[in-house]
Amino acid sequence: MSKESGLGWSVCSVDDASGTPRDIKNDFTNIQIATPRGVQDVTGIDKSAYERILLLADFSFTGNGIFNDAPNMGHDVFKTVTSTSVPRTLTLTVSGQTLANEVLFTDYPLTRADSGELTYSVPGVLCDGNVPTWTTA
Repeated sequence: MSKESGLGWSVCSVDDASGTPRDIKNDFTNIQIATPRGVQDVTGIDKSAYERILLLADFSFTGNGIFNDAPNMGHDVFKTVTSTSVPRTLTLTVSGQTLANEVLFTDYPLTRADSGELTYSVPGVLCDGNVPTWTTA
């Protein structure tokens, strides 16, 4: 395995409210992915350093993008976040590595900057209890 840049994502798709995957990688300007694990401190009074155990796995995503109201693009996918309560499959593929999770998107905030650009930053969280796992595409 070699070191690589984050250029050239082959897949960044999100299901629309009906469950149809939409490849909207061209609308995102940057994304943030986190796969944290909970940690429990189990240090006994007989120790001089922490003992910890891993707990539940989680996943979160934030996609920052450019407003695009073309059919099947970013706005079309996310405009129903406020009116539907459906899990959506988020699939990310870069350099032959894929991470796919069932996600609840919790907001679709739009920002109109003083310079005129119209952007969004859509957050999503894991919802199905499956451990986020990277696989080779």
